[in-house]
Amino acid sequence: MPVTAKLSKLFYDRLGEQIANELVDWFNQVDASYRTDLRELNELNFARFDAKLEQRLAELDAKWGRQWDRLDGKLDQRVAELDAKNERRLTGVKAELRLEIERLSGALATQRVELIRWMFAFWLGTILPLGGLIVTLHLALP
Repeated sequence: MPVTAKLSKLFYDRLGEQIANELVDWFNQVDASYRTDLRELNELNFARFDAKLEQRLAELDAKWGRQWDRLDGKLDQRVAELDAKNERRLTGVKAELRLEIERLSGALATQRVELIRWMFAFWLGTILPLGGLIVTLHLALP
């Protein structure tokens, strides 16, 4: 907002209207010139500040990018280590499970043989008396 310079009436009376007006115009031109210079200087300083800010933000972004990449690499490494560790554990569990299944399979085979023996014994125990009863009834009945 420009400020118009005003001079006192005494100043106008001593210098005259024309010279006083020229002096006021000159002051106003100097004020406008200083304002323009100040605006340009402020715009230049803001442009430099903005450029520095952009540069620092880019550096910060690059730094964070490197940090995230490093953390991502560590995370990938740890996940790979956990996968390998779990794979080893799973292999051990599979081996133990395989052994246990083989042991149970052998135990079931033994139980099946034992069960067949007992079934044969019960069949004989049932068929022999029935056979004797049939023979006895057959001989007893003319």
